[in-house]
Amino acid sequence: MANLESAIDSAFWDQSISSPQTLDGSAKSVPGEPFPLDGARASKALRIQQLSFLRNGFPLGIIPSVSPPSQKDLGSFSLQTLLLRPSTSNWWFGLIGQFRPKKLISAIKTELQSADELELPVFRDAAKHFLDKSLYSVALATQLSLSPSTSLLWSTERQGEKKGYRNKFKIYHQLPDHDITLDAAWPELFMDHKGKYWEVPESISLDMSSLPSDSGLQYHFGIHKNSGHPQAFNALDGEAPSALMPGLCAKAAFSYQKRKDIWRQKETKEDLIIKTDKGSYWRPSYDVRLREPHAAISGIIGGTCAAWFGKGSRNVESQSEDNIPTTNNKRSPLSADFFGSACYTFQHGQFRKLYGDLTRVDARLDLSSLSSFAKRIFQSSSANKSLSSPRLNLIFQQQVAGPIVFRVDSKLLLNSKAGKLGPHIEDVIYSLSYSLRLLRSGKVVAWYSPKRKEGMIELRLFEF
Repeated sequence: MANLESAIDSAFWDQSISSPQTLDGSAKSVPGEPFPLDGARASKALRIQQLSFLRNGFPLGIIPSVSPPSQKDLGSFSLQTLLLRPSTSNWWFGLIGQFRPKKLISAIKTELQSADELELPVFRDAAKHFLDKSLYSVALATQLSLSPSTSLLWSTERQGEKKGYRNKFKIYHQLPDHDITLDAAWPELFMDHKGKYWEVPESISLDMSSLPSDSGLQYHFGIHKNSGHPQAFNALDGEAPSALMPGLCAKAAFSYQKRKDIWRQKETKEDLIIKTDKGSYWRPSYDVRLREPHAAISGIIGGTCAAWFGKGSRNVESQSEDNIPTTNNKRSPLSADFFGSACYTFQHGQFRKLYGDLTRVDARLDLSSLSSFAKRIFQSSSANKSLSSPRLNLIFQQQVAGPIVFRVDSKLLLNSKAGKLGPHIEDVIYSLSYSLRLLRSGKVVAWYSPKRKEGMIELRLFEF
């Protein structure tokens, strides 16, 4: 089933999006914007935990990724590895290293081609290029379990071509029916629905969210503070989202979710145990969440209310001093809105056999702002064009062979824009995954986003 929780999670500042722009492998989505693709949501496993697992299947434990750099000569291709990971029963420490080889290869090639003779001084000069700090990035992270329900995470990273450090601090506490999270970052990296990145000098969030219940009711409360003006990250221009401008915001959201099976083929003992001439053997599904063919419909409706405090709470005006991107968008001190999603899912196959045992389609219609949609109908000139347009998310999955699955996540904007009439594709992500039976619902995913020109390899667990 397509992830309906994106509807309520997208209203807050703590929703993580997979991104190779940081060494911890994630950025935050901008709250209040259209819901992101399911395939873009970050793994629940920390990046260091992912690298610790993934290095067992890669030569020398080196994992590749692709992301546009701030300096073009560095190249978009990079290599990551876990250099160190000591641990005890309730504590671990990790060191991640990243290397961008393009600039080094180009510099050495130029050095050797310009030399008349390949003598020792030439090789000595070529070797000096290895000392270029812009080629390397490093990140430190540590986690301490204060109790079975409370953990503390701290990380810092330094990009070789950039000045300063990116620091993150997080405390997570689990209650019987709720999660409490304190997130702080300086600076924090956000990604808007257009695929552009914004760096907020200081971001602090305190959130409490209820766990999914049988009743379908869920709620989320949070307080968030932005300090400093957002800076465009790897971009020359653009208008900063108003949700990232300085200020203090208190927000609450609720949602009600319902699901109904049209039909479902239940798993039986005969499915699990295969009898042959040589005896019987156990054959579970490659992923427990894909073990039953079915067709289902589901939906979620909810609402949000927010209060902004600070000088810029009423109207965040443009101040283009020092090349600081700002916005002319109004930000009301008090606001309320409704959202909703409706989804249809069809799955063929049990994902057990080597071939032809999984074809799945998810179609989800999203409306991220009912007020903007209503304004579009009755007052088209004053509507927020981004939020007022419904979007159709389509997810197609097809088994290639055994545990290997090809997947396409696409988002169609059901509106016309300049040069394009009718619905058109707004975003798409292609991925290839390898499911791991021993993890029951775990997989290694390699994905690529043509819109962002980014791609990486991740370990994802129970995230269907």
